[in-house]
Amino acid sequence: MACAFGTNEGRLCNLQIVPLTPIGQCAAMFEPLLILIAAVFLLAGFVKGVVGLGLPTVSMGLLAVSMPTSHALAIVIVPAVVTNIWQTFVGPYLRDIIRRLWPLMAGTAIGIWLNSGMLTGPYARYGGVVLGVLLVIYAVIGLSAFSFSVARRDEKWIGGIVGLVTGMVSAATGIQVIPSMPFMQAIGMEKDELVQALGVFFTVATVALAFNLTSAGLLSAATALPGAVAMAAAFAGMFIGQAVRSRLQPETFRRWFLVAMIFLGLYLAGSAIYKLMQ
Repeated sequence: MACAFGTNEGRLCNLQIVPLTPIGQCAAMFEPLLILIAAVFLLAGFVKGVVGLGLPTVSMGLLAVSMPTSHALAIVIVPAVVTNIWQTFVGPYLRDIIRRLWPLMAGTAIGIWLNSGMLTGPYARYGGVVLGVLLVIYAVIGLSAFSFSVARRDEKWIGGIVGLVTGMVSAATGIQVIPSMPFMQAIGMEKDELVQALGVFFTVATVALAFNLTSAGLLSAATALPGAVAMAAAFAGMFIGQAVRSRLQPETFRRWFLVAMIFLGLYLAGSAIYKLMQ
């Protein structure tokens, strides 16, 4: 396991995980990759610790600046699964959540399977554009006062459609919050129930993504060390975020976090479009 860099006039242009023998110059380059991963997941974990979500969104957005979306997702997937499993069982609502959200989760798994070729197929090069646009949409929805409600009798069929769209989007970008999160907010869950529901849903979605990555050859023993570093940094960041949460104003922090996501999304989309035009 090692890493490869491309440079242009002294600037870092690209960072990719490649299965090479760690000797010579590549061995020396391996440490900066792990430092980058640790820093990204420390920040992403901190955000999750303070506001209760955002680990995959932040980590995917930041890693995609320096590597292809598919490689970023291969690093993100293990920490995302582990942290979401932890969130899944913190609360008494698991049975009700499964009963209400099973169409959403089934639709998401199907959508991920249907769109599995987006990570490695001919359209994979558009992943950065889609990811950037989704980050902007996610942040704008979070910052706006826009809201709607879904009647209990319509939850299941609407949830299935929302899940299918979420799965297809997630298969291409690794982002699972659009349009699933607005839907879960619209069905009237209590705050604690919603937090647990997000854990349950993201666990199902990330496990389905893991199958896609494995079948595409992107999730293997070569990603074990970066994944372990990412998971350790994510838990450290979550611990720090939860520790300082009472000293911060979570809503203010969340607002500035979303503003930062808009700029990150614009940068990702813009740089990806520039590369496509070259």
